[in-house]
Amino acid sequence: MEFEDEAIVLTARSHGETGAIVHVLTENHGIYAAHIAGGASRRIKPLLQAGSSVVFAYRARHADQLGAATLEASGTSPDLLDEPLGLLGLQCACIMTQKVLPEREAQTGAYHALSGLITLFPFEDIWPAVYVRYEAGLLEALGYGLDLSACAVTGEHDQLVYVSPKSGRAVSRKAGEPYKDKLLGLPGFMLSSQGGLEAGDIARGLALTGFFLERHVFHPHNQPLPDIRMRLKESLINSGL
Repeated sequence: MEFEDEAIVLTARSHGETGAIVHVLTENHGIYAAHIAGGASRRIKPLLQAGSSVVFAYRARHADQLGAATLEASGTSPDLLDEPLGLLGLQCACIMTQKVLPEREAQTGAYHALSGLITLFPFEDIWPAVYVRYEAGLLEALGYGLDLSACAVTGEHDQLVYVSPKSGRAVSRKAGEPYKDKLLGLPGFMLSSQGGLEAGDIARGLALTGFFLERHVFHPHNQPLPDIRMRLKESLINSGL
């Protein structure tokens, strides 16, 4: 089995004295893990950073075994050395992608969404809202998308400010008011990319997507949300978002 594809590096770890195991999200083949010979070398190590754009050339004798791959740089990655919050967001997006999406299933939409998100991490006033929508997109890719088109109770399209934790459907302010303590908050930017941010919106958005990611992805495997996801939420809240 062999293929070559554009890819985004999600995670990498050392393997042996000089090698590495890398997980990438490819444009046309989904998530793949592979052994990278010489992964500790000065030439290859920079390519193993989360978010790096690479050409991923993969080969394996059998489809069900861990194959080997080579990496070549493709495009540029944002310089986030002076943007610790953006760097945390980038690393979190890559780890969440690896843990949420199944391996070896084409995820072209997720690839392009992540590629676009990565370009925004230098812009702290933009990327947090896009990151929340990216997590909602991961849920949709799994078949658990939120239905925010109309109120689940009345069918109206205005004043949608809650989400039912049972159905994942929007609920209007009037219909949800008597039960608001049992509902999840729905920030306006989740309904429109043109919507402005209000204080607490990012925290509400992360609570919303985090609830359903826990329910559908992590709890079935007796796992909590990844630690880096919790650190990102805390850091964004502390920053006033």
